[in-house]
Amino acid sequence: MQEPSHDKTTPSDADAAQGGATPPQATTTASAQAAPTANAKGDAIRTTDGAGDRGGLSSMQQVVELADGLSTIADRLHERILREIRSYDDRGVPVPVRDAMRRLLDDEMVLRQRANTLYADAAAFVIQGLGQPQSRLNALTAAAAEKIRRIGVIGEVTGLVGGLLSLAGAVAAGQPTPIVLAIEKIQLHSTTLDALTPTPPTAAA
Repeated sequence: MQEPSHDKTTPSDADAAQGGATPPQATTTASAQAAPTANAKGDAIRTTDGAGDRGGLSSMQQVVELADGLSTIADRLHERILREIRSYDDRGVPVPVRDAMRRLLDDEMVLRQRANTLYADAAAFVIQGLGQPQSRLNALTAAAAEKIRRIGVIGEVTGLVGGLLSLAGAVAAGQPTPIVLAIEKIQLHSTTLDALTPTPPTAAA
């Protein structure tokens, strides 16, 4: 006795048949041909998601983010210097402190100049293959600004500011290796400051 046949036509085959004309073999072939396109789309999505793998400063926006960080640091440095000056009222500022503040005022000016340079032509400072994530750059500059704001002995931030100047200069020169070295220098000074016992700013007698 002949067993009843089972219709194994898939919904796609049925639709194709109703559309008049595409046999199952053609549907299979078309699906196979479409697979590379789907794979290509998947690759594109993975590429987009992994854009950060190229490292920081790989787009104009990321360069502008660094410029923002440097500008904020310059602002905090200026505020901290003014607070130090006011803390002495009419008393004379000790020579070592005065010298440190003069150097830091010069550093503040250079930081602003380099930030403005990055703002003015961000496209020219895009760097590919830095090997350092943008998130680390942003975190370091944000932490540096906060450390400068809260530092007790103002002279203790000179090394940190020096690292930031090195970073800004290396970015302006488009040199990945010095940029990485400057990042490590900033990290080192930041860690050192974390280990110091917080000292309140000098108060008026």
